[in-house]
Amino acid sequence: MKYSVVLPVHLGVLGEPADVLRLARHAEDLGFESVSAVEHTVVIADTDSRYPYAPDGRLPLPDDLPYPDPLELLAFLAAGTERLGLSTGVLVLPNHNPFVLAKRLATLDRLSGGRLRICAGLGWMREEIEACGGDFTRRGKAADESIRLMRELWASTSPEGLTFRGEFHTVEGAHSYPKPHAGRAVPLHIGGHSTAAARRAGRIGDGFQPLGLAGDELTAAITLVRETAHAAGRNPEDVELTLGATLPRAAGRAEWAESLGAGRLVLSGSRQAASLEAFLEEMTACAEELGLSR
Repeated sequence: MKYSVVLPVHLGVLGEPADVLRLARHAEDLGFESVSAVEHTVVIADTDSRYPYAPDGRLPLPDDLPYPDPLELLAFLAAGTERLGLSTGVLVLPNHNPFVLAKRLATLDRLSGGRLRICAGLGWMREEIEACGGDFTRRGKAADESIRLMRELWASTSPEGLTFRGEFHTVEGAHSYPKPHAGRAVPLHIGGHSTAAARRAGRIGDGFQPLGLAGDELTAAITLVRETAHAAGRNPEDVELTLGATLPRAAGRAEWAESLGAGRLVLSGSRQAASLEAFLEEMTACAEELGLSR
């Protein structure tokens, strides 16, 4: 089982270089596999969009909380660490031009020595996506095409360049260098709670990270991923499953996660970890309980 730590955006310290580097180096020293950075390009005050992971439908964080760009943040952390994996959770695909995003991901993966893993989703805040130029109602089809385009840009080494004709993007003779590390494609996992997210993971995802699901809903989503992968002619075992827990509960959830076929737990701080020091202490206690540093 791999263990990843969600960088604690709620503490408001992720825009502070000394604090966020301290977090990342502590995770690396303790033996965690990776850290994960969240994304909101812009937060719209008094949004009409429903946040799907809270009973009241409201984002449970202040509108003016610092949300550093996740890829810029991970690039900074890559330079300050040696082995630590770098991931997102969740990168909002409709906010990004796929040509620009493919270049940014390949560059970061190359310069970090292949440490990048992307968990991407479609986003829930209509106003944010529209402010970034995305079409909220067609974001699913656009995301599928973006993933295909990015992978083809990474794979193409033809002297004539890539020719791509899609519904949203068309190009001829496209060259995009550098390529990701060691000739690979950057792993693209799908995050979300909907049946569409589960199907997308099964069809084209390198992994699935269900959000806000538990019990029978979680089991049904995992089953749907595997059924969809099989129907698409893929090996369901090739779709890596990542589940979530809190740092204090990680040891108790590991066996449960493994029983569902998960290979990774992404761990967030508890409500009691209301300061940077408290969060670091929870990380230390978790690593000791899991035996990561032994």
